[in-house]
Amino acid sequence: MIRMLRHPIHLLAFGFGSGLAPKAPGTFGTLMAIPIVWLMQSLDLTAYIAVTTLAALLGLWICQFTARALGVHDHPAIVWDEIVGYMVAMLALPFTWFNVFAAFVLFRIFDIVKPGPIGWCDKRLTGGAGIMVDDLLAGAASAVVLHLGYAALNLS
Repeated sequence: MIRMLRHPIHLLAFGFGSGLAPKAPGTFGTLMAIPIVWLMQSLDLTAYIAVTTLAALLGLWICQFTARALGVHDHPAIVWDEIVGYMVAMLALPFTWFNVFAAFVLFRIFDIVKPGPIGWCDKRLTGGAGIMVDDLLAGAASAVVLHLGYAALNLS
């Protein structure tokens, strides 16, 4: 698989190599998302959403392309979905260490436990959508929890 990193699409799918970690590749893929989100902090909200949407749409193809090359649907080394899911988790949140950590923990919990519609999508969707959508929903759930938490603290 290391040789596959020479191909730019596989390089992205493998999270610039983070997905090749021997243990917990999804966690390492999510860690790779942190500097990407940090770089995106200079963008206004509209541009952040546009970049995240583009990454998600391209991810449908990127993940499917690499899954076909590996002959395995949603191979653990494919972590582009974690990267984009974390981008969603940090949507409209300032890049503070609390938010980075809280979004990371929440995203990993939702991605691993896969409650409700997250699990439904993971089990029933195929192709690139089957790889990407559950992580996008895990990211959205994480963002909702964080934003609701902030809203609740402001109402007190």
